[in-house]
Amino acid sequence: MSAVERRATVSLASLYGFRMLGLFMVLPVLALYMDDYAGATPLMLGLTLGAYGLTQAILQIPLGLLSDRIGRRPVIIGGLLMFVVGSLYAAMADTMIELIIGRAMQGMGAIASTLMAMVTDLTSEENRTKSMAAIGGSIGLSFMLAMILGPVIAGSMGLAGIFWVTAVLGLLGIAVFMILVPKAVNVQKNRETLADIKQIGQLLKNPMLMRLNVGIFALHLALMAAFVVIPTILTEELGIGRDNLWWVYLALLGGGFVAMLPAMIFGERFNKQKLSFVIAVAMLTVPMLVLGLERGALLTPIMLLIFFAAFNLLEASLPSWLSKTCPVGNRGTAMGIYSTCQFFGAFVGGTLGGWSLQEYGVDGLFLLVAGVLAIWWVLALGLKAPKPLQTIVLQVGDADHQEFAKIISNITGVEDILLLKGEPLAYIKVDKQSVDMASLRPYFS
Repeated sequence: MSAVERRATVSLASLYGFRMLGLFMVLPVLALYMDDYAGATPLMLGLTLGAYGLTQAILQIPLGLLSDRIGRRPVIIGGLLMFVVGSLYAAMADTMIELIIGRAMQGMGAIASTLMAMVTDLTSEENRTKSMAAIGGSIGLSFMLAMILGPVIAGSMGLAGIFWVTAVLGLLGIAVFMILVPKAVNVQKNRETLADIKQIGQLLKNPMLMRLNVGIFALHLALMAAFVVIPTILTEELGIGRDNLWWVYLALLGGGFVAMLPAMIFGERFNKQKLSFVIAVAMLTVPMLVLGLERGALLTPIMLLIFFAAFNLLEASLPSWLSKTCPVGNRGTAMGIYSTCQFFGAFVGGTLGGWSLQEYGVDGLFLLVAGVLAIWWVLALGLKAPKPLQTIVLQVGDADHQEFAKIISNITGVEDILLLKGEPLAYIKVDKQSVDMASLRPYFS
């Protein structure tokens, strides 16, 4: 990896992490501080948690398409500024309605797809997977840090303090982007990272992708709904003080991360991804069902640990499965749909969790979430284990398309190829275990 690519990867991963850290920090504490705001009800709590997801879902693809027309940098800087403005608005809020508006404004800075497109602009094909993995790792780390820092900051500065810190993180993200992120040169339209409206209808009909999109929707629905009640369960039912919540979340998330590693390694090494995936969905469902029926000083932490372990495994598995499953040359559009479902799931989860808590109490909330996850489990049974395939983008140049396709198709390990008239790039699916990368490397874009 070149110095420019390392700089781009580290700076964009940091930027992504700062932004997601700000969005996540309210999750572990919002339920504990909502009574400080006028108009507080369980439904308003749920709407506050999930409001950012609605605006993210609506604007994710449009802002990605806008970045194709006016450039990545204006969209990213504009999105970060909106994130900062939303954070400041929420920091000065006195009512739940104002909190909801602030969270929705935070979500209007929906730049995730644009950031991913910029990774493609700044990295070579052979290093792109490493860059994407680094960004994925920054998201996971930011989530864990948010669970720790959220209670600590709220304990000393109140809920408003979290939003003030979030605004600072947004400003820091702008500084990192403007100073450290290299400017892209010779940007080409790459269907592996950009959304194409013409492909959306076709991909929505794909039964495998549909199951994966439903999966990420249900996963984030469950997470957001659970955080409507997890903070109060820990403090009121288990008697854990607010000052000690950070280490409880650290134990649950850290333990869940360690617990999921063997399952992920088993699935990858022995080609048992479907088995580990279906078991993980069941492990996500069972704790919600149990917590809806019975909770206790020992039972509740065990169930939450299992829940977070399954969540970590599924959060890591779903994007990988999607990448292996989506048709060649359609990854950008497929990921746009996937991200939209993810954020919409967060909105529905917060809203559904708040409503069910208000109408049916804590037990009813957990049982409702368990029902949603049970439906996902049934759908997951229809998934087909993905082949160990990887999409690679090649430079066609001035070569004849038919001759180029013939040469590439004869290379060992090439499973499929997509060439489009008038476009300088070719998209191929390769078997990672058998592909002759040395023969492909001269054609990397």
